[in-house]
Amino acid sequence: MTNTRPKYVRGYLWRSKLKSILIWVIEIVLVALLALGFTYFFGKQVVVSESSMEPTLVSGNTMLIDSLSYIFSSPERGDIIVFYTGEDERSALQIKRVIGLPGETVQIENGQIFIDGELYLEDLNLPVITNPGTAGEPVQLEGNEYFVLGDNRNNSEDSRHADIGLVNKSNIMGKLWFRISPLEDLGTVK
Repeated sequence: MTNTRPKYVRGYLWRSKLKSILIWVIEIVLVALLALGFTYFFGKQVVVSESSMEPTLVSGNTMLIDSLSYIFSSPERGDIIVFYTGEDERSALQIKRVIGLPGETVQIENGQIFIDGELYLEDLNLPVITNPGTAGEPVQLEGNEYFVLGDNRNNSEDSRHADIGLVNKSNIMGKLWFRISPLEDLGTVK
């Protein structure tokens, strides 16, 4: 018995199957690359290991870091950032809230924060600051420096202290954006 199908039909079917397989492989590779990119830029995890951000963040919370945002923009006042305490990426990580932006002057007087001489009122219900540290005197921020504070204002080592000091933008790893544990607190952070 001879094959009665014309040769062009057999060739067309073979090319059609090859094309389908190739499209399938390309789709898998693209999905894998998207997943990898999402994980790299939005899925890095950090575990809160101290009480300096209470009540907003509690020791043991597992958070996701958005490391893409600050490639295209700069931290904004109120952002909770993760940063290295030194120039080396193997140095300790800290989690604090951005208060002062580049070019501003920050000072703490009578337990209150002043930015460029104006009283800074936060939407958060945080304690009055009892120790202004180095910010008892005006602190002038350079073009790439940020002044950060922990939300637990009287139990936080932050920009008021020489061990942390002002945070250079190049030391910022990213912005905290999502709490993944404990499950009862799952969601975005403010």
